[in-house]
Amino acid sequence: MGYRVAVVGATGNVGREMLNILEEVKFPVEKIHALASRKSIGVQVSFGNANIACEDIEQFDFSTVDIVLMSVSGSFSKEWSPKIGAAGPIVIDNSSAFRMDPDVPLIVPEVNPDDVEWADRKNIIANPNCSTAQLVVALKPLHDRARIKRVVVATYQSVSGAGKEGMDELFDQTKNVFVLGATPPKKFPKQIAFNVIPYIGSFQDDGYTDEEAKMWNETHKMIDPAIKLTVTCVRVPVMVGHSEAVNIEFHEPLDEDEAREILRESPGLIVIDKRDPTGYITPKEAQGEFPVFVSRIRNDPTVENGLSMWVVADNLRKGAALNAVQIAQLLHERGLIGQKALA
Repeated sequence: MGYRVAVVGATGNVGREMLNILEEVKFPVEKIHALASRKSIGVQVSFGNANIACEDIEQFDFSTVDIVLMSVSGSFSKEWSPKIGAAGPIVIDNSSAFRMDPDVPLIVPEVNPDDVEWADRKNIIANPNCSTAQLVVALKPLHDRARIKRVVVATYQSVSGAGKEGMDELFDQTKNVFVLGATPPKKFPKQIAFNVIPYIGSFQDDGYTDEEAKMWNETHKMIDPAIKLTVTCVRVPVMVGHSEAVNIEFHEPLDEDEAREILRESPGLIVIDKRDPTGYITPKEAQGEFPVFVSRIRNDPTVENGLSMWVVADNLRKGAALNAVQIAQLLHERGLIGQKALA
C-alpha cells in the first residue's frame, strides 16, 4: 500500500526534481498530485513514464493525501503549510518559513533523524537551506569525534539556487557577451556571466546577508548552538552545484588522515581526495548525483586543531529535492505517515 503524495510548486526546478526523485528512489506512491498556482493549471509535468496535469492548490482537498512536499516561496508557505498540516498530511517544506520555528523540526536525515519524532507538533518539517544541507552532512561526523569550535565557510553557489530565472540569465549573458555584449542583469544585482557576486539574499544590519545568517542559524539548530560559524556567500557562473571552502577548528585533536576515514564511513558522503591535478570533485561532476562530496582534506597548521576541506553537492538534489524525499523516506521507515482511506 502506497501513500497519496502531493507536490506543491510542481512546475519549478525543485518541484520537478522532487517528482523525478520520488520515482527514482521508488518511494511508495499510491497516487501523485502535482499542484501549482492558478496560472499553471493543466501544465504537464513528468512522473516516471507518465505526464500529470497540474491541479489548482486553491481547490485541492488536502485531507485526501498523506504527505505534501512544498517547493514554494516563504510567504506562500507561511500561508499554506499550517492549513495543510491542520488538514492531516505531514508537510515537508523547502522554504525558509519554518526553519527556525521551535515547534518545527529542521532535518537532514544523515545529521538529526530523531528530530522527525516530534513533527506532529504542527505536522510540518522544514528542509534546510541548500548550502547548509551539504555543509552539515560533512560537519556532523567530525563534530561527533572532535567537537567543532569554529567554522569559516566561503560558498560558491550556482545560479540554479535562484531558480529558472537565474539559469536563464546566466545562459543569455554568456551567449551574448561575445556578440552584442552581455544583457543587463535582472535576476542578479550585477552581471553573473564571467563574474562572481559576493552577495546572496539581502543585507542585514551587521553587514552579513540573510543567506549567510541562515547557514549559522540552521547549523546551530541541527548540530550544536555552541559552534561558532562565519560565512561569505558568493554566487558563481555555474548552472548546477554548490561548492564550499570550509575551514574547521576543533576542541580536540583530529588530523587529516583520521578525518578522511571518518568521512569515508559516514552516510551520505563520498570522499574524493587524491593529490593529483584531477583528484577532487567539481560541481560539474556532482550534478545529478545524490551524495555530498568532500575533497582537499588537509591539516591547517595556523591553529592548534584545524582542518580545511572542499565540499560539493548538487543543490537541486541534496540541497533541496533529494533531502525532502529522504525525509519522506525517514517518516515511512518510522511509521510516521498516517494513511488516508482511498476514495
